[in-house]
Amino acid sequence: MTGVNRGGGSGSSSGPVTHQVTVPDDVDMRALVGPRDEVVRTIERGFPRVDVHVRGSVITLDGPADEVSLAERLLEELAQIARSAQPLSADAVERAIGMLRSPAATSPSSVLTMNILSTRGRTIRPKTVGQKEYVEAIDRNTITFGIGPAGTGKTYLAMAKAVQALQAKQVSRILLTRPAVEAGSDSGSSPDR
Repeated sequence: MTGVNRGGGSGSSSGPVTHQVTVPDDVDMRALVGPRDEVVRTIERGFPRVDVHVRGSVITLDGPADEVSLAERLLEELAQIARSAQPLSADAVERAIGMLRSPAATSPSSVLTMNILSTRGRTIRPKTVGQKEYVEAIDRNTITFGIGPAGTGKTYLAMAKAVQALQAKQVSRILLTRPAVEAGSDSGSSPDR
């Protein structure tokens, strides 16, 4: 485990266990537990069968072995995110739990710490595995088509990557185009009128 030390545990793989996780000194505990324990409460909501207790730099996890193991992985990922000085919000923790529970089991810290653009104190970064793959596809290819439901961040991330390329002087201008399709119409149909 990187940077988070696991303490002793007891029990079998399916029964209840108790594990202690010691957070290393280079991780800010205030960031890891969140303001007013927001991060800890989000972990408890994400793992309702696991009791989470924080005392100093030691986090104790009690519950079913498989859930405790997953909660330990989450703490490791959150420690890596906190170490990189990224803010930990309830939303970020919920997304990290979802990534760990998904069949792909992608590392949340690799997604949530990928910065695209920082300006005026705000950082634009992917929030999901799909968004990370989309941004990586933009990096790998000259032309990338983003197809998907409205509101999933396709245009927003594409523009962030375009501004990043403009700032790095990889391009000299940005040209934004969108299809001229009326809302609710099917672009592939022929007029029947």
